[in-house]
Amino acid sequence: MNRLHVLLILSIVLFFAGCGSTANLGKPLQQGIASWYGPNFHGKQTANGERFDQHAMTAAHKRLPFNTLVRVVHRETGKNIIVRINDRGPFVDNRIIDLSRKAAEEIGMIGSGTAPVRLYIVKGSANEIKESATSKPFTVQIASYTKKSQAKRKADDVLYGWVKSYRVDGRTVYRVYSGKFRTPEQANSHLKRLKGDNIDGFVKQI
Repeated sequence: MNRLHVLLILSIVLFFAGCGSTANLGKPLQQGIASWYGPNFHGKQTANGERFDQHAMTAAHKRLPFNTLVRVVHRETGKNIIVRINDRGPFVDNRIIDLSRKAAEEIGMIGSGTAPVRLYIVKGSANEIKESATSKPFTVQIASYTKKSQAKRKADDVLYGWVKSYRVDGRTVYRVYSGKFRTPEQANSHLKRLKGDNIDGFVKQI
């Protein structure tokens, strides 16, 4: 066996060793697309009141209780990491989790920006997670427009902004919201944060 073959085998072994074993994880909680966020939010307050640290192994999820530990498995490479939920998001329909920059680096998705993943609960109450996933979330409404482009621009300028369309009196309106939260108390706490940035609004249940 020549030196090239030895190096090739060694690299393959090291790759799979780094991926870790996921054979005994059981049924995943969710599978879908992960994204990541970092520099623009570094140091800002997260939905649970902490300061966001892009260098910590944390993540944002729409429903899971804060401090839930989640194993995130890259479906294409098998690489996996464990993150702690301390924020709400992502607010893009086809994405299920927003990783910190550090977590995204560890799982190998900085360059691609997104990755197909599976989520497994490492530590958390299954009953609480189930209840959280089925309850209607709360949000902060901050604006309403008749033009989608205006609503999109406003949402892009607001922390955790997102847009939903409605039919009202025979016409389409586009409402701009910020965040999604399990309780009205969490939504009101987020509203106070927005008011600190001179953004007004009101809490409503979706």
